[in-house]
Amino acid sequence: MGDILWNLGAFIVALGILVAVHEYGHFWVARRNGVKVERFSIGFGKAIWRRMGKDGTEYVVALIPLGGYVKMLDGRVDEVPAHLQDQAFDRKSVWARMAIVVAGPMANFAFAIFAFWLMFLIGVPAVKPVLNDVTLSSPAAEGGLAPGMEILAIDGKAVRTWEEVNFALLGRIGDDETRFEVADGTGQRREAIIPLAEWQFDPDEMSPIRALGLEPVGPELTLTVAEVVNNGPAAAAGVQSGDTLQAIDGEPLADWRQLVSLVQASPEVPVELQLMREGRSLTLTLTPERRESRDRVIGYAGVAPEVLPVDEAYRFELTYGPLAAIGAGISRTWDLTVLTFQMLGKLLTGIVSVDNLSGPISIAKGAGATAEFGLVYFLGFMALVSVNLGIINLLPLPVLDGGHLLFYVIEAVTGRPVPEKIQEIGFRIGAALLIMLMGLALFNDFARL
Repeated sequence: MGDILWNLGAFIVALGILVAVHEYGHFWVARRNGVKVERFSIGFGKAIWRRMGKDGTEYVVALIPLGGYVKMLDGRVDEVPAHLQDQAFDRKSVWARMAIVVAGPMANFAFAIFAFWLMFLIGVPAVKPVLNDVTLSSPAAEGGLAPGMEILAIDGKAVRTWEEVNFALLGRIGDDETRFEVADGTGQRREAIIPLAEWQFDPDEMSPIRALGLEPVGPELTLTVAEVVNNGPAAAAGVQSGDTLQAIDGEPLADWRQLVSLVQASPEVPVELQLMREGRSLTLTLTPERRESRDRVIGYAGVAPEVLPVDEAYRFELTYGPLAAIGAGISRTWDLTVLTFQMLGKLLTGIVSVDNLSGPISIAKGAGATAEFGLVYFLGFMALVSVNLGIINLLPLPVLDGGHLLFYVIEAVTGRPVPEKIQEIGFRIGAALLIMLMGLALFNDFARL
């Protein structure tokens, strides 16, 4: 229950900030163009706080925090008194209306740059992209990668951290190959061509890095138990914190990943778990709980390992000065924007499955997880969501900013507005498509629970 409340709280804070930024973009440009703003609302439904500003705008915080709106004086919606005609949105030039509409998404991109700037100014704990191991018969192994190598660039773009490697690989989904520039243990540079034709993975189950066969240098998961989930299968079997796991059904355990693999392969099947406790050897019977994970059933034990920190030689803090951080923030926002458009294109062409769409539940979990790690990670999360919010609002669906922008572009080209009847039909179609996408995203969210 505590985790749910934490995730919900972090989600409301993040979404509230991003919605406020988006709507303020519309508000600011509308005011600069002489449009009277009647209400600035964060959230929908019943108002839980309201205040009338000296500027004549009513500022509202509403009960349902899933969005917001800026209500402008508009003759298409209400009757406008003669003395206020020049302040009505619909009386402004098509270029002014386009600027007001596009200002919301642009504010989201600007916020992402600011969040990344602050993140890089504070400093981001990072790990050098050095390979601890390479999975046999994997694409990485076929490309000639080996333990000890450091990844320097992917397809010509320099990478300094595993996060940047992961980011670069996401954009390669559906491609035939990718080119790595690496340095071996002697410091010699060379190029490795990694085949991707058979590279397939479920992002909910595995990261692109591990799916490619790369085992990063990172925190070491030991076979010593750090935590046992209350009322979980491991607790029921008698496993305790501090136990060192040794074997399952007589098969010696080499590392934690092997344990996970064996447990997941045994849902509701009793297994003998050999362990050491305070110098004594014990054998317990563990029955992994059955859990559904997308299109397969896996076993779950409810136990977590002790984690040894990354060696100091591989750790560093990615940080910039105030001016350099601006460039880094712009670059990261641009890369994220390009990647998002690439993924949308691959989604439409079927290269990427619609199962990868995420809804508010997944976003809330991400908000809670990053907030728990600290401000730097929460800023990165908000920047990511802000970019996606900006891009989604630019899609040419009539109920979104992009749909309104499309109608105004047509008006600018033809010299006359799109007939209201056609706009109304467009709004209905757009609303239906948007509801379908939201429904699919929610379905995926529940499938991941």
